[in-house]
Amino acid sequence: MAVERTVTLPWPRVLLFGDSITEFSFQDNGWGVFLAQKLVRCDVLNRGLSGYNTRWANIVLPRLISKSSNAESIIAVTIFFGANDSALKDVNPNQHIPLKEYADNLKSMVQYLKSIDITEDRIILITPPPLYEPAWEKECLAKGIKLNRLNSTTGEYAKVGVQVARDCGTEVLDLWTLMQKNNQDFSSYLSDGLHLSVVGNQFLAAQLWSLLEKKISALPMLLPYWRDVDPLSPEVSLRGKF
Repeated sequence: MAVERTVTLPWPRVLLFGDSITEFSFQDNGWGVFLAQKLVRCDVLNRGLSGYNTRWANIVLPRLISKSSNAESIIAVTIFFGANDSALKDVNPNQHIPLKEYADNLKSMVQYLKSIDITEDRIILITPPPLYEPAWEKECLAKGIKLNRLNSTTGEYAKVGVQVARDCGTEVLDLWTLMQKNNQDFSSYLSDGLHLSVVGNQFLAAQLWSLLEKKISALPMLLPYWRDVDPLSPEVSLRGKF
């Protein structure tokens, strides 16, 4: 006699991997909160690590996601680093990563994800946002240190990120360029010159949603719409069988 078994649903997931700008995205009005609200058919996982650069991220990524952890259910991964990598070496050597290594680390993370069957079309690289130096310098001076980042340097890392995306065939969100489009004043996008303000979070969320929406629209319904459930025999509608 056949034994009836219930299918475990591979619930779709979106993984947000980055530094503090990702970690803080689940705070009030954060871009991660916005995505979680929009992606009601997915679990949105925050794996933001404050202060991390790509060297450290490259090391820990296999601990955060592996093939044995249902990697096939991940429909999108964002890789959002560079704000710390681009710190000036002579002022902030602990976080600084040379430009070439930054590119190599991004490529390595993409290759790792591909090795566990997360294809390049499901990977989105996000460049660091521009740096508003006057506000960030105040933050640095309050801590007794010199200005440890420059917008022009951050821009070099952003360009490399865009090139890595092209080389690897992933999607890319060039936040550094978009926030400065047409030489607009981008200071309102940043709360302290480095991290995103409410306006900046809204901007990133809208830009990222335009990339994610098409991936979500193709997802099948894992559970039936409530009007399609037989109220007299819900088991027939709600229990998957194989």
